Amino acid sequence: MIHGIIPAMVTPITEDQRINHSVTVQLTRELLGKGAAGLFILGTNGEFHMLTTEEKVAFTKTVATEVDGAVPLIVGAGSNSTKEVIELSKVLKEAGADVLSIITPYFIQPTQDELIDHYRAIAKAVELPLLMYNIPKKTGVTLEPETVCELAKEKNIVGIKDSSGQFELIENYLRVTAEEEFVVLAGTDSLILDTLEAGGTGAVAATANIVPSVVNNIYEYWKQGERDKARQAQEKLAPIRALFSKGTIPAVIKKALEVQGIKVGAPIHPIRDVSQEVEEQLRQVLSKHWQK
Repeated sequence: MIHGIIPAMVTPITEDQRINHSVTVQLTRELLGKGAAGLFILGTNGEFHMLTTEEKVAFTKTVATEVDGAVPLIVGAGSNSTKEVIELSKVLKEAGADVLSIITPYFIQPTQDELIDHYRAIAKAVELPLLMYNIPKKTGVTLEPETVCELAKEKNIVGIKDSSGQFELIENYLRVTAEEEFVVLAGTDSLILDTLEAGGTGAVAATANIVPSVVNNIYEYWKQGERDKARQAQEKLAPIRALFSKGTIPAVIKKALEVQGIKVGAPIHPIRDVSQEVEEQLRQVLSKHWQK
């Protein structure tokens, strides 16, 4: 079962906008060393939409080599066409993925029946476990609870990461899949504890790139029944998350890692680096919350 805190890992980039494999190794080791229960790569924060298939495969191979089976490696294989997702899924499986994250098609806004067709076709063609990814603010389409209920019956569709920011939707996903072996993961960092208390198994967290110890504490304290401490850890994320709006995804996260000495580079163009003012704000927040 996929559980615990899983960093939504960024993709380190060189000055000439190529994948930085040496820093990728550094970041992977850092996150694993801080207790990551898995790694989620090539998601929104991983700039999957900016990378070629060749770059995705090369990046997956580098991370998979470092992970070496220690934790589940969840790799984003989403795209608009069903055919492309299937083709990409197969090469990412060979590159070392353990689980494939499949974001809903974006821009085209398919119907719920079309989403069911899409995911079923992928599940039939790909042997790995599949994790659905719901992020309607970016895609323009929501995986409705009834759709998730239907797809949860597929043997290798094992769960969903929800980044809608709507706790009611998470509750409904949990309700309609209660009879299935199916995981529901928070994809909005402010809802990690609420999701755990409602029956979710963990979170794919952007902030776990930056303050992994703080985010891990939410899960560990919750698991130990220390609800007040878990809530305190959850609240510690607020000042960091408040800065996310100061730049286009994933500019703020990348700068936060740079401030901490992990030179992941700037976002992929045309996204700009954050301003010096935002960098200073990050330094001030991290000096209070980051645990080395």
